[in-house]
Amino acid sequence: MAILSDIIEEFIKKMIEEMDGVIEIQRNELADYFKCVPSQINYVIDTRFTSERGYYVESRRGGGGHIKIKRINFKEPSSYLMHIINSLGDSITQQLAEIFIVNLTENNVISQREALIMKAATNDKVLGSLTKANKDKVRATILKNMLISLIV
Repeated sequence: MAILSDIIEEFIKKMIEEMDGVIEIQRNELADYFKCVPSQINYVIDTRFTSERGYYVESRRGGGGHIKIKRINFKEPSSYLMHIINSLGDSITQQLAEIFIVNLTENNVISQREALIMKAATNDKVLGSLTKANKDKVRATILKNMLISLIV
């Protein structure tokens, strides 16, 4: 049996698909529909509709909590890659880097071979004896440069 979070996620994804990649929902209405608390809706959106997974979320407070969710256009890889580059920040953990890379592969933005090379180049073992903070900074720089090279 699927858990409520999975059901809500699938429902939202179906809505996004039907609305050509962009939806506007009200947190309270969705919570009423699923007979759950609005924080359950927040949890699903915060964990399942992230930039790493290819979504852009705008949230407005008040009046029931209006939320706009936009799926990033994978049909234009350069736009999607620029979105990823801009969302990386100055440092990134190995785990988060791998999430980005897997998402890029699943959406056919990069090949399996490119994914393996990116994972190898951003692996903690490769970054050697640097402190964790420095590894995360260097990893972000490496990953950004690899993604930029795919655009040029």
